[in-house]
This record gives sequence, structure tokens and C-alpha cells, in this order.
Amino acid sequence: MMSDYKFDRTAFKIQTFEEADRANVFDKSVPYAERLRQAYYLISQAYGFSISDEQRMDKTIFSCRKFDS
Repeated sequence: MMSDYKFDRTAFKIQTFEEADRANVFDKSVPYAERLRQAYYLISQAYGFSISDEQRMDKTIFSCRKFDS
């Protein structure tokens, strides 16, 4: 059974559109490579894996076979 998650209301604050635009780290002036690097970092923090120690896919788990019709 999954543990219950609670919404952390202290993590966010109510902002105006102008304040949110100024705080946006994924602005159009930031290059795509930097945006991808930042997004990859956030994903690694959310799912708990290390960026420097990349995991390899375990190909012994997955198998594929031809579908006969």
C-alpha cells in the first residue's frame, strides 16, 4: 500500500502574474540546453537518483516476441 501524501502548503505562495514571470527560471532567454539540464536535475531530485551515477537499464527483465496474426 502506498503511503499517504499530504500537500505542503508552505512550499508555495500566492503571486501575481508579474511576480511569477520574474521568478520564472525557465524564461525564453535561457538556452534550451540549460533548461533541459535544470529539468533533469529536478527530475533526479524528485525520483531520488544521482545525475553523476547514471543507472543502466536492466535488459534481462524485459523481453519481446513477435506477434503472430
